[in-house]
Amino acid sequence: MSSTAAFYLLSTLGGYLVTSFLLLKYPTLLHQRKKQRFLSKHISHRGGAGENLENTMAAFQHAVTIGTDMLELDCHITKDEQVVVSHDENLKRSTGVNVNISDLKYCELPPYLGKLDVAFQKACQSEGKDNRIPLLKEVFEAFPNTPINIDIKVNNNVLIKKVSELVKLYRREQITVWGNASYEIVEKCYKENSDIPILFSLQRVLLILGLFFTGLLPFVPIREQFFEIPMPSIILKLREPHTMSRSQKFLIWLSDILLMRKALFDHLTARGIQKRRYSETFKENVKRPTKKNFTIISLSHFQNGKRFNQLRLSFEVCRLTAMKEDHTLATVTG
Repeated sequence: MSSTAAFYLLSTLGGYLVTSFLLLKYPTLLHQRKKQRFLSKHISHRGGAGENLENTMAAFQHAVTIGTDMLELDCHITKDEQVVVSHDENLKRSTGVNVNISDLKYCELPPYLGKLDVAFQKACQSEGKDNRIPLLKEVFEAFPNTPINIDIKVNNNVLIKKVSELVKLYRREQITVWGNASYEIVEKCYKENSDIPILFSLQRVLLILGLFFTGLLPFVPIREQFFEIPMPSIILKLREPHTMSRSQKFLIWLSDILLMRKALFDHLTARGIQKRRYSETFKENVKRPTKKNFTIISLSHFQNGKRFNQLRLSFEVCRLTAMKEDHTLATVTG
């Protein structure tokens, strides 16, 4: 290679690196910052499944009463095309009846069991008297001003259309976000109603990471407004350590290292994208709130009203302190 060619190559590479770094730090030079329609300090996963039976009206009411900022729930569709709030398509785990929601009319759905295992919590169960599977419209009617995160659990065109119609009917486009880990489902959601903010699918999360590590992210437009990632380290807490090989533990550790990049999250924050991650408890993250750069917390356990508000106050103090250091905050619970 001649010296002239080498000079142009190095000049081009240097220009790319400088431009990439500059836009990573100041993305609004190229992209318009997204308008954040609402901000949440914490989210109640399945209504706060550690306190009441998951995805029930009692769980949602308890979460809102005690001070949650946002509800997270899951949707399926029945045989008579009613949108219901349930995590599982098959009801064996939650009701004891081995039947699919899509095979039954709404009036035929069995009640929840009296006790259910809590997701992301080892050897933990919740219980409650409200064991009815609610309709999505009931949740909308009961909590008209509460932001809601909707997980479209199955790739069903009718379900997506019905959810969109309900969101429009109750005028909730500004306080609703929807999506799924599936790229295809998220694409259908966006195509059906682009006015409702969408989540990153798993495929898009991996793409964002690839773009970040190659320096291309600052040049790429982003449609999504909520960056939600599962934390691989949760697996270590759910499984007995002696049942995992060293290679499995190493992969989990490496995944956490690759995902938890402050520069990435600072960039997303500057572009108006809110971020979430799953962890076990709110208390755990109050103790070390500046370790990861996220803005939303999701809860399964609230402890009690007084203790919960004490933790919120502690978190807010830590948040304000972190902001002075040019940080934003982190977390999400299963």
